[in-house]
Amino acid sequence: MAKRSLQASDEGIRKAKRAFKRKGWTQEYLAAEVGLETRQPIWKFFTGKPVDRHVFHDICFVLDLETSEIAQNTPVDEAAPLDTPDNSTLDIDVLVQKLRSVHHERIQAQCGILHLLDIAKPINLNDLYIDVNICEEISSRRWLKIADLQNLDSYEVNGSGLSRVCQERVSGLDAVKKHSKMLVLGKPGSGKTTFLQSIAISCDRGFFQPDYLPVFINLKNFAEEIRESSKISLLNYIHEDFINFGFSETELTTVLYHGKALILLDGLDEVIGEDAEILINKIRSFINKFYKNQIIITCRLTSQYLNLYGFTEVEIADFNKKQIAAFAHRWFLAFAKNSPLQAHILAHKFMRKLELAENAQLLELATTPILLNLTCLVFKSVEDFPANHSELYKQALDVLLVRWDEARGIKRDQIYRDLSLLDKIKLLSHIAAISFKQGTYFITATKIQQIIADYLSSLPNSITDTDALEIASIAVLRAIEIQHGLLIERARGIYSFSHLSFQEYFTAREIVANANSEILQEFVNHLHEQRWREVFLLSVGMLNPADDLLQLMKEKIDSLASHSHQLYEFLKWLKEKSSQVIAAYHCASVRAFYLTIALPPEHPLACNQDLAISLDHQLAGNLAGDLAIDLALTHALAVSLTMTADIFFQRLVVLRLSLDLKYLLTNQPSWQLSLQDLANQLPHPHQDRDTLKIWWQTHGKAWTEELRSLMINTRQIGYNWQFNEQDWHCIQQYWDANKLLLECLNSATNVSSNVKRTIEENLFLIGEY
Repeated sequence: MAKRSLQASDEGIRKAKRAFKRKGWTQEYLAAEVGLETRQPIWKFFTGKPVDRHVFHDICFVLDLETSEIAQNTPVDEAAPLDTPDNSTLDIDVLVQKLRSVHHERIQAQCGILHLLDIAKPINLNDLYIDVNICEEISSRRWLKIADLQNLDSYEVNGSGLSRVCQERVSGLDAVKKHSKMLVLGKPGSGKTTFLQSIAISCDRGFFQPDYLPVFINLKNFAEEIRESSKISLLNYIHEDFINFGFSETELTTVLYHGKALILLDGLDEVIGEDAEILINKIRSFINKFYKNQIIITCRLTSQYLNLYGFTEVEIADFNKKQIAAFAHRWFLAFAKNSPLQAHILAHKFMRKLELAENAQLLELATTPILLNLTCLVFKSVEDFPANHSELYKQALDVLLVRWDEARGIKRDQIYRDLSLLDKIKLLSHIAAISFKQGTYFITATKIQQIIADYLSSLPNSITDTDALEIASIAVLRAIEIQHGLLIERARGIYSFSHLSFQEYFTAREIVANANSEILQEFVNHLHEQRWREVFLLSVGMLNPADDLLQLMKEKIDSLASHSHQLYEFLKWLKEKSSQVIAAYHCASVRAFYLTIALPPEHPLACNQDLAISLDHQLAGNLAGDLAIDLALTHALAVSLTMTADIFFQRLVVLRLSLDLKYLLTNQPSWQLSLQDLANQLPHPHQDRDTLKIWWQTHGKAWTEELRSLMINTRQIGYNWQFNEQDWHCIQQYWDANKLLLECLNSATNVSSNVKRTIEENLFLIGEY
C-alpha cells in the first residue's frame, strides 16, 4: 500500500523554496491557503519531514509544483487505490467513468425531479423543463439615466408591461459550452435551480461533457454542514457522496486536479450573514485549488458582489412567447391528465386567451416561470382567466413575498424580517403609487430609500437616528430585490417593479387603502389616460362597495362633453336619434351603435359594434328594422365617400347594390322610390372605363351629397360633423372612458344592483341621471 505520508527530497525542498519565494508569501499565509489551522505542517514540508499525503499534495498544488518532482521516491503498491494525481489519460478517464457510474443515482435523485408550488406530486425534470435563454449583459451594471432607459429599444414599456428584451440572447446550454466559469444571476422563480439541474442531468446522461463528473451542491445544505463543523471543506463535503462506494478523497482529488469535474453550486443567495462570508471563502479556496474544472454558480440578482476571478456573469432572460407556449403544452400534459392531443388543444386555448388584449398583463407575468406555473393552475380549473385580475395578482404576490422562500426553508436579513407582511405590502404600495402617479416606470434608488426611510420612521418604536435610517433603508431595498424580485435594478441606481402588473396592483391598493372623496376625485382625473386602465379595474375589484368610484367615473365622463362644443352637439343628436328607435334592445347599446355608425368611414371607431354587442348580445344577430336600415344606408354613404374616379368602374356595381334595400323597406314604398331614383342617376356599368371616370369626376360629389341629404331628411343620419383634431381627441377619450366604465361594471362583484343598472342605462348619455 502507498504510504500515508510524503516527504520532500533535498532537490524538491530547493525547488519548493524558490517557488515559495516567488509567491512572496509567509508560512502562515501558505497554511491558510492550504486550509491548515497551524503552520507546523508547512515547517515540516520545508525541512524534509514526513507530511500527510493530502496536505503534501495541497502544498505542491498552491505553489504550482508537481508532487512527483518534490517528493522522495517511494515504492507504490500497484493494487492500491489511486492516491496521487496521475498524468495518464487512460487512467483518469477510467476513474472518471467509475465515479460517474456510482454517482448516477445520486444525480438523478438530486436533479431528476421537480417540486412545484401547489402541485401535490413531483414531476420528472425532462417532462417539463424548457431550456432558458441567457443574457450576456447584466442590466444592473450599466451606467444609464432614466431618460436613457425610457428610450432604449431593449425595453418594452407599454400597456402589457415592462420587460427587458436582451439584445444578445443565447440558449442556456450554449452559454455553458461557451464559459467554463459562470455565475448565473436571476430574479426569484426565474428558473436558476432548474437550469442547473438540467445541466447536471445532461452531463449525467452523456449529452453534455460525457467525460466529466457532474457534482450538484445545494449551498444552503453545505452551509448547514459548515455550521456543524467549521473545518469541513467543499472537497470534504463532495467526498461524502462517494465514501460508501469505497472511493477515497485522494481519488476524488485526482479527478479535480485534472479538471474533469462539472461543479454546479446552487443558491448562493440562500445563505446570509456570517454564514455567507464563511461559505464564500470556502468556495474561493476550492476554486483556487481546483481551477481547471468547469464551475457554475447560481445566485439571485445583485445578491452578492463576489468578484470571482475568471467568472463570467450572465443573467437568465424572461421567457418569450414561444417558451411560454412550450411550457404550457408540457404542463397541461403532465398535470391536467390529458392525452397529447387534448394537452395540445388546451395549451393552444391557454395561449389564445393569454394573448387577448384584456389579458396582456397576465401574459407579462407569465414570462417568469414560477408565475407561469401559477397562471396555468388558475386556467386549468375553468379553462379561462378571471375577469378581475386582482385575485391572481394577490396569489402571485403571496408566492413571491412568502411562500417561495418558505418552501425552500430560507430565512433572510433580520431588519427586513422584522417588518410584518402587512408592512411590506404597505411599503411596496407606497413606492408603486408615488412612481406611477409621476408617470414613470423607473425610480432612482435614492428616491426609493427616502420613501423607505420615511415609512420606517413612521412605525411604532421606529429608528430615529438619520444615519441608522439610511443604512436600514438601503438594507430593506436590497432585501426586496433579492428576496422577492419585486423591484429590479434596471441600471446602476435605477429601479422599476419587475412586472408592471405589480406596480399597477400596488398603486390600486394604495388608492383603496386611503379612499376618500378627495382621493377618488383625484383618481378619476386619470380616467382618460390609457396607462391607468388596469388600476381602475383593480381598484373597482378591491373597493367594497365600489359605488362611489363608479358614480364618480360616470360624472367625469359626462363632463368630457363640455370640453368640445361639437362633441356636445354630437351627443345631443345621439340622444335624440336613439330615442326615436323602436326596438327591444338595451337603450345604451342603441346609443353605442349609433355613435359608431355616425362617424366617417376613415375613423378607427367607425361601425365598431363591440361595445354595443357587449351591452346587448342580440345586436350580434339580425338587426331590427330601424338599425338595419340605418346601418345599410351608412354603408352606402361610406362606399360613396371613399370612391375615387379611378376605381369608379370597379366599384359601381357595389354602389348600386348598397342602394338596393327593398328587403328592408317593404313597408316604406316612398323610401324605395327615393333610393331607386338615386340608383337610376348612376351610369350603366357596361360603359367604358374612361366614360365612367369622367362621370364620377363631374357628378360624384353632387350625387354623394344628394344621398347624404336624403339620409338626413328622412332618417336623421349621415351628418357631416366636421370635427377638428381636438374634437376627434375628445371623442376617442369619451369612447375609451365609457368602455372602461363598462368593463369595471362587468368585472365588479361589490357594486349595488341599483347603481349598476342606473349607470348602464345612462352610458353614452349626457345630462343628469
